[in-house]
Amino acid sequence: MTAGEAPESPFYVADLTGLLPEIPAESIVSRAVHVAGQMRVTLFGFAPGQELTEHTAARPAVLHFLSGQAELTLGTEVKAAGPGAWVYMPAHLPHSIVAQTEVVMLLLLLPDAAT
Repeated sequence: MTAGEAPESPFYVADLTGLLPEIPAESIVSRAVHVAGQMRVTLFGFAPGQELTEHTAARPAVLHFLSGQAELTLGTEVKAAGPGAWVYMPAHLPHSIVAQTEVVMLLLLLPDAAT
């Protein structure tokens, strides 16, 4: 915190999954939950069979799977991701997600340690 900045307030959500609208068939929905400095928190809902194709993020990220079953590819490793699965991904790691059932996932895009 720099001089003149107000201290950051706590942020509380009693039910994250309640923040998402209904997930339409053949869709992926997302909702920004919180932004604090360089950290961004986004909630995703995937209909069964939906996919985020391989991509990278410029900053480190955390994925927390809240419900459903997905196939998660991290670089060359393929993992099963179900309720409670938690993943830290360094910046620039190629990754993809395929929802096998309806999936709700929380993404935390973290500040880049270099900045």
